[in-house]
Amino acid sequence: QVQLVESGGGLVQPGGSLRLSCSASGNIFTANAMGWYRQAPGKQREFVATITSGGSTNYADSVKGRFTIFRGGAKNTVSLRMNSLKPEDTAVYYCHADGYTGEMYTRSWGPGTQVTVSS
Repeated sequence: QVQLVESGGGLVQPGGSLRLSCSASGNIFTANAMGWYRQAPGKQREFVATITSGGSTNYADSVKGRFTIFRGGAKNTVSLRMNSLKPEDTAVYYCHADGYTGEMYTRSWGPGTQVTVSS
């Protein structure tokens, strides 16, 4: 199976910055796409950003211009740079990786990391 682990979450003041990272390991050759979703208390999980192996990116309107997604230096890693953070960005952020696990093409999820934006 594929295991994902997120890091970099924590407490930051409004207007501050934070960088999240995610690494996928296990029975996967390469991730075709990786990305981030988030879920705030009482809210549905929502799309944040994705990036393909070719470098194509997509962002939610709520974060476009503030967040940047990019591939890490190591294989099957991805990072999310979050600038100009707002209290409404507070959520658990989940990383996903899309790729072959054995003969199957699947989406795998990490356990999530908490981001809290508060003064």
